[in-house]
Amino acid sequence: MIGRRGAIIGGLATLTSGCSPAALLNATVPPTGYTLEADLPYGKLPRQRLDYYAPISPRADGKTVVFFYGGAWRQGDKTDYLFLGQALASRGIGVVVADYRLFPSVRYPAFIQDGALAVGWAARRFGSGKLFLMGHSAGAYIASMLAANTAYLRAVTVDRLTLGGLVGIAGPYDFQPRNYRWLRDIFDNADDAAIQPITHATSPLPSALLLHGADDHLVAPRNSERLAAAWQAARAPVELKLYEKVDHLTIVGAFADVLQGRAPTRADVLAWLDAH
Repeated sequence: MIGRRGAIIGGLATLTSGCSPAALLNATVPPTGYTLEADLPYGKLPRQRLDYYAPISPRADGKTVVFFYGGAWRQGDKTDYLFLGQALASRGIGVVVADYRLFPSVRYPAFIQDGALAVGWAARRFGSGKLFLMGHSAGAYIASMLAANTAYLRAVTVDRLTLGGLVGIAGPYDFQPRNYRWLRDIFDNADDAAIQPITHATSPLPSALLLHGADDHLVAPRNSERLAAAWQAARAPVELKLYEKVDHLTIVGAFADVLQGRAPTRADVLAWLDAH
């Protein structure tokens, strides 16, 4: 008998075949610990909208996470991340989950610029000193570019050094789009060095927590290892955690109660947020 937990794990493994593991995870989420402010505009375009998970019992420090999801810059929807919003909001941390424009409607750097607009919205509402940027996969790329490259947040009058920090989960931080046809299209033949988060990771930088599954065969763990090294070279605080026997999708799915035992993602993120 597979059971609900086994079905969810199987769903994670078949994401690219058309199954929706997020729907399976969200079906297990209790409607407790938060109130949802859904589909709030942070810009004028249809994809420039966000969901805010407001804690019913917020922490005294008022910490808020702005989360960007993955999907290879081609797909994704904020409503898929109820399990993550509830996991953190029910523990007193506000969560903003932002949609952003996707290829082929846009190309680099539009999705980073959308991320900056969402952070600007959150900074106006909550104050930048209480904000933490977090992302998974392509969303971790967006979050890390916002943390490392001063230009994007400066454009929305946010100083990246006033942010609480960066949490990057299984992100591509050191890759060459010219080596992959599908990436060349998305990044519009931009200079490889210019689009790399590690290129922009120079002092000063906000604190960072980088998480990666050792069994990630979609985004190699060396991406997080190299970004951590760049953070260290800039003398910025950084923690790197590699999880044995954890893959690209399970690492984020483990925010949900039902998959918590598959990876310590949620516990490590909460502990790091507590310390910052």
